[in-house]
Amino acid sequence: MTTRLGLMGLLATTALVTGCASDTQQAALTGSQVNASATTPASVDNFMLVDANLEAHELYRMNDASAVVLVTQANGDAVIRGLAPQLKALADTYGAKGVEFRLLNSSLKDSREAILSEASSVGYAVPVLLDPNQLIGESLGVTRSAEAYVINPKTWTIAYRGPVSGVAGALEALAAGRAAPAATGPLGAPIAFPSRGAGAKLTYVKDVAPILEKNCVGCHQEGGIGPMKLTSYEMVKGFSPMIREVIRTDRMPPYNADPHVSKFSDTKNLTPAEIKTLVHWVEAGAPRGEGADPLAGTRHTAAEWPLGKPDLILNIPAYKVPASGIVDYQRPFTENPLTQGKWIRATTVKPGDRQAVHHVLTGWMKDVPKAGETASETRWRGSVGGYAVGAESNVFSGEVGTYLPAGGAVGYQMHYTPYGKETVDNTQIGVYFREDMPKYIMRGVVVIDPTITIAPNTKRHKEMAYVEFPNDALLYSAFPHAHYRAYSSDLWLQTPDGKKKLLLTLPRYDFNWQRSYTFAEPIKIPAGSRLIANYVYDNSKANPSNPDPTIKVTWGEQSHEEMLFTSLSFRWLDETAAKQVDSDARFAQTRLIGMMDDNIDGKLQKAELKGQMGNMIAMAFPKIDKNGDGGLDRMELAAAQSMLPNRRRQQSDGPNENTPLGN
Repeated sequence: MTTRLGLMGLLATTALVTGCASDTQQAALTGSQVNASATTPASVDNFMLVDANLEAHELYRMNDASAVVLVTQANGDAVIRGLAPQLKALADTYGAKGVEFRLLNSSLKDSREAILSEASSVGYAVPVLLDPNQLIGESLGVTRSAEAYVINPKTWTIAYRGPVSGVAGALEALAAGRAAPAATGPLGAPIAFPSRGAGAKLTYVKDVAPILEKNCVGCHQEGGIGPMKLTSYEMVKGFSPMIREVIRTDRMPPYNADPHVSKFSDTKNLTPAEIKTLVHWVEAGAPRGEGADPLAGTRHTAAEWPLGKPDLILNIPAYKVPASGIVDYQRPFTENPLTQGKWIRATTVKPGDRQAVHHVLTGWMKDVPKAGETASETRWRGSVGGYAVGAESNVFSGEVGTYLPAGGAVGYQMHYTPYGKETVDNTQIGVYFREDMPKYIMRGVVVIDPTITIAPNTKRHKEMAYVEFPNDALLYSAFPHAHYRAYSSDLWLQTPDGKKKLLLTLPRYDFNWQRSYTFAEPIKIPAGSRLIANYVYDNSKANPSNPDPTIKVTWGEQSHEEMLFTSLSFRWLDETAAKQVDSDARFAQTRLIGMMDDNIDGKLQKAELKGQMGNMIAMAFPKIDKNGDGGLDRMELAAAQSMLPNRRRQQSDGPNENTPLGN
């Protein structure tokens, strides 16, 4: 590890290189000087920030670390640049002892792209957390770049604040149960926090209530999905500490698409100004202000049907959900009352018991099941709406729609989760029809990998799958889905020339809030492109939602198992409602490859075969690999599918828009 003398020599060299007139060097202070002018909090509240690579980091999920070290960073600051080798040495030495290191950028002048470039050019060896709203830097009392904070995860207290030169001594002292010794050394450029202290001027009546009315009350009202009602000052003030926490950890609003990537027509994110107003107001003591209570003046009640009275209401057969245990998927059906086919413009699923209903999937069937038969998904030919926890109404744009034929039946896949009390569910689906035929048909396909396998006690396990589009298409939305161990998810477009573009990223996947993300403008998918879904899973004890970190996890329908499943809504550019194509058949040749082709070379090597399906293919690998090149191409796999048992062959032939979602 670099000695203090070596570090000072390095900084002196840096000063000579950058020039004696450097603003950064002119502004540099010692640790004792900065601590004399800035308040250090006794403890650190939880927060979640994404780094420059759009990976999420939540402080309290580092509770198994021996210590957490945060070092402030600002682009162009020669001091923190010069400390990069020292930081790497510290991370290498103490990372092996369970210490977590992060850089924290709270500078308003630095964009994500600029930070990413700076980290690469300087050679920072630890993630750089983005604090664009400055809330975390403010709460820590940050004033300058190159300030180090050593945090004790057992108490979340700050054991040390000062120059990086004192971090090693502070870590040794923390491990020994002693107070950290004082240290001196250079600190970097000032970081401006123009909104620090702004909460003193904010009030509930003037500033906060309008934000809540616009963004929050729709869920947090009588009959709404939110767990409490934010309909008066007294209620809001009572929950104000929670409001601050869920904003700082990005749990609310429940819209997990990172705003750095793509634009979405259905975004629920707060603006930066709204975020800072709410948090600063809470930190100022949640003052009411003068005047009438804007929320209490109106009775807020959720509409029974948010899109108005439906044209058709489908009543799913009632089901008694037990108080405990695991409930197998239920597959009831109702006869379709339509005597003539109609085009659907929107659907809304109204769960009978929100706590018990995890998801609802639907599909039209040509024939009504006979007595004793279930509504098997293999018979479904078109969706009539769907729901998962946190989802909202599904509304098609003016040009597209889906068709519900006359007669037959509508099948349902119902997933119920007991919650400690026996209940009877009576879920309904409201269907809204168009008066005319749309120009285009909304199609669906899923990116799926039923062969995923996650080792026990693994913090960051990665899985990937893709679907290849053989014809030009327009992508409207994506619905990522996994279970309790999912940590993050993203979606990439890879065009035939090999170029990749990130379309959607959820740095923090939340199992309790699942939704479709609709792009502000549909995205062109050229023929031959692949849509690639990456998932990261946390099967460790650091994951508070993990049912059991000690077991190997594989694909399965129940929540204690896992999935990799991204549903895509799109339309073909060469298809109209009047001139339809066989959409599922277009994906048939490449679907199996897309499930397991981890190196994305268009073939399956033996090392890529895993899970039950992969094992079956592996046993017949020499017979399937007709050309003996060590990889199974689409033609060889098409021939091999006839060798698989019926159930697996159906799965390989490809999940369509009606494929079971799982949990």
